[in-house]
Formats: sequence, C-alpha cells, structure tokens
Amino acid sequence: MQYNTPMNAQKIKSIVFRYILFLIGLFIASLGVAFSTKAGLGTSPVASVPYSVSLLLKFLSFGMWLNVLSVIQITVQILILRKNCNWFEIIIQTILAFVYGYLTNFSCWLIRDIHVSAYWQQFLLLIASCFILGFGIWIQFKGGVAMLPGEAMNRAISSVTKFKYENIKIFFDVFYIVVSVVICLVFFRELKGVREGSVIAAISIGFIIKLFNFIYNRIIGTEK
Repeated sequence: MQYNTPMNAQKIKSIVFRYILFLIGLFIASLGVAFSTKAGLGTSPVASVPYSVSLLLKFLSFGMWLNVLSVIQITVQILILRKNCNWFEIIIQTILAFVYGYLTNFSCWLIRDIHVSAYWQQFLLLIASCFILGFGIWIQFKGGVAMLPGEAMNRAISSVTKFKYENIKIFFDVFYIVVSVVICLVFFRELKGVREGSVIAAISIGFIIKLFNFIYNRIIGTEK
C-alpha cells in the first residue's frame, strides 16, 4: 500500500493537470468563436448548420440546435467505436457541450467593447479568431482526456480510418459549410450566417492545427 500511494498520487496529479489543460483549451476555443462572431464575416463551420436550421425551424433556439448536433456527433462516435467506446468520456462530452455554450457567452461578454467597422479590420479579426480557435482545439487534443462532441467525432473517425485527424477536421468543416449553403439557398434564396469567413475558417483551422503540431514537435525535438 505504501508503494502504491505515490503512484496513485502521481496519476491523480496527471489527470488533474490534463483536465485543467483541456479546460484552458476549451476556454481559448470559445474565445475564438467569440472573435469570429465579432468579425461579422460568417459563423464558424461547426456552428453554421445549427444556425441555418434555427432560422428555418424556429421552435428551437440556435443553442438548442447546436445541442442537437452534439447529440448526433456523440451518436456517430458510439456507432463507430462500438465496444471501444469510452462511456465516461461520452458523459463528459455531453456535460462539456453545455459548459462550452456558457464559456462562449462569457467570451462574447469579455470582448463586448471591441468594435470593428472597416472590412480590413473584420478580416484581421477573422484571421485572429481562426488561430485562436485552432490553438484552443490543439490544446484540447493535447490534454487527451476529453473533447467537444464535434472534435471527438473527428478523432474517433481518425482512429478507425487511420486518416490524419487534421484532414478529417478539414473534411467535416467543409461539409458543414456546404450543408449550410444548401439549406440557405434552397429555403431563403440567400446566404445567412455563412460568408467568406466561414469558408476561410473551414479550410484554414485544420492547417493551423497542423502548424501548431509542427511547431510543438520541432521544439520537443530540439529539446531532446
């Protein structure tokens, strides 16, 4: 028992550290979404479908449709991973999906005094939001304890298909944008909440995560 106690304490410290790292990544990602919204050049890819559907089917709010998408993403994970599914992580994801919504609201409140009017200012804010969001997602991935349903679904598909996580993310980000565009054009005859910023985010965030991985690996390699 005396030999196991230090090991258990070390393991607990490691788990606590990884969850703290994950929550930091979650908050940073919420800041990225807030800056993207402030830029006014289109919603983030993963939010584009719920936003478009909320304009069409108004019996649920945008946030509720976002939760519906999260449930779908969690279901996909369960179907793909089957017996390898981590049910504790699934429960954590469900909780974090709601926590993320509150963090996003808080992040929007934090930057409430930032105002941009010129297009070049909106564009710079959009680029900043992509790097912030990509960095937040990367930190969550490095935490290795849990992820939001959308990113966790990408990771599950990556683990099963052996395709790189970043490439899976790029595919689904573009997929969400395409679905949103189709919904808007078919039912509204115009784009609502989906603009050039949504396309830029869909294409760039996966590559930004790759960039952070490259920088991290170079630093670790140098230290060794």
